Amino acid sequence: MTDSKLEVLTPQNAQLIFIDQQPQMAFGVQSIDRQQLKNNVVALAKAAKVFNIPTTITTVETESFSGNTYPELLAVFPDNKILERTSMNSWDDQNVRDALAANKRKKVVVSGLWTEVCNTTFALCAMKDGDYEIYMVADASGGTSVDAHKYAMDRMVQAGVIPMTWQQVMLEWQRDWARKETYDAVTSIVKEHSGAYGMGVDYAVTHVHKGPERVKHGQRIGPNPAKS
Repeated sequence: MTDSKLEVLTPQNAQLIFIDQQPQMAFGVQSIDRQQLKNNVVALAKAAKVFNIPTTITTVETESFSGNTYPELLAVFPDNKILERTSMNSWDDQNVRDALAANKRKKVVVSGLWTEVCNTTFALCAMKDGDYEIYMVADASGGTSVDAHKYAMDRMVQAGVIPMTWQQVMLEWQRDWARKETYDAVTSIVKEHSGAYGMGVDYAVTHVHKGPERVKHGQRIGPNPAKS
């Protein structure tokens, strides 16, 4: 088979776009806990940095409505240009089209707000007019309700968009734990952003493999049972 969608994501064939990860847009999100949303967005950004994935950051009406991109996201890419728009659809802005084309990669990983508006219109237009393959990171995107997010994802999937999660994207880029050049960085992201999975990695390092703890801390004192 020659269907390109059967190809897994690699650090060589993918690029990433963040669409409107801005506070006023996040205020309207009701499909996912907003702190979890930011955690996932920043984790995806860190993964992209580790694997040198070309990354585009686009914003809408920053000064008049949406506010500045999350500082935690900008800290990962301090030198990236921020592509400002007026259109709800990033595809309608020529700077965005030019940035994507310059990366010369047809697989576009997308994290954006809101799923049912900015993500959907961009995905459909980028596929139709730009012949891109869209990989929509569902847990690093959010909609104004659970239904809004769900039905937008359904609509995009029916049109050929591939749904993913941030951790799935990162581990697909890593692919093999024998790739030691990115091993430590990836497991560091896991420990910080992957919840119970990260806790398990910490536990395995310290209690199974008898490695050091990640952080230095004060002296452990006790136990010292109180006398009755």
